[in-house]
Amino acid sequence: MTEMQNAPAGAAVAERKPAREPLLIVENLVKHFPVRGKLFRSGGAVRAVDGVDFTVAPGESLGLVGESGCGKTTTGRAVVRLLEPTGGKIVFEGRDITHLRGGALRPIRQDLQIIFQDPYSSLNPRHTVGRIVSMPLQVNGIKPPGGMRKRVQELLEIVGLNPEHYNRFPHEFSGGQRQRIGVARALALRPKLIVADEPVSALDVSIQAQIVNLLRGLQREFDLAFLFIAHDLAVVRHFSQRIAVMYLGKIVEIGDRHQIYDTPAHPYTRALLSAVPDIEVLGTARERIRLTGDVPTPLNPPSGCRFRTRCWKAQEICATKEPTLDIIGPAGQPVACHFPESGPLR
Repeated sequence: MTEMQNAPAGAAVAERKPAREPLLIVENLVKHFPVRGKLFRSGGAVRAVDGVDFTVAPGESLGLVGESGCGKTTTGRAVVRLLEPTGGKIVFEGRDITHLRGGALRPIRQDLQIIFQDPYSSLNPRHTVGRIVSMPLQVNGIKPPGGMRKRVQELLEIVGLNPEHYNRFPHEFSGGQRQRIGVARALALRPKLIVADEPVSALDVSIQAQIVNLLRGLQREFDLAFLFIAHDLAVVRHFSQRIAVMYLGKIVEIGDRHQIYDTPAHPYTRALLSAVPDIEVLGTARERIRLTGDVPTPLNPPSGCRFRTRCWKAQEICATKEPTLDIIGPAGQPVACHFPESGPLR
């Protein structure tokens, strides 16, 4: 990722544009997975996503970051309606799509696509590249000018693949090439928003920058909006204008790139950023914040603030009152913490 780490912050997709009406509005999104069995006779539920709010504007990239198991992927899949939300509201282009099904959901899927994390399991090994990329067009009954083959070859060329590879199978491609196929499939219907679910985490480091730069170029060319899910903070800083930090099913801080990376207010955000390697401040290595304990189970999250069991600033109020995402941090960003940090990250 050397190319991205050396790039100036201003080199990211585009600095914040004039305010536009949100393309996507997510309000109090909840997704619980019921658990049944001998250990849970009275019933229980994994509270994977437990009240999440955010918006994405047209052409914007919102980064969603956090530890594994915090609910990032579940949030992304609920947004594109691959999972049925337990509660809350998802509004896309002014239309409530929270519980749409079948034929009513089909037109929405043309504007709302997803790129999966694993380029190996997300492509059917029995289908050719041509069939994989053309499938969204066929399902939606779209007949592109010039024919299906021509359109698929155009898409392959857009993502940097040889159009003549139309009849090849996924096993003939490398991981990075397979992910490009996944990107081409997501672009087939000319969507307005793409959920990128850790699109580079399964790739070799030398290939990650190529895929991220490809997505940046596509965003500029087609005015795409992204919900960019990742755990690599260097990648997110390079790609996203705004960042939402997630912990145990909830967003604990949200703000623009400079607010989150320069003056993080939530202790968890500070701990995440302190773990980013090769960062120096004024010639002095950044002090590493080491969290104690494990992430609590989403079956029975702590009362009050969910981060309090690992937080060095926790006090009695943290166990009795849950902080809401309306406390203002030092740079004006919303943060869910009773005792937010007030200065720049050292």
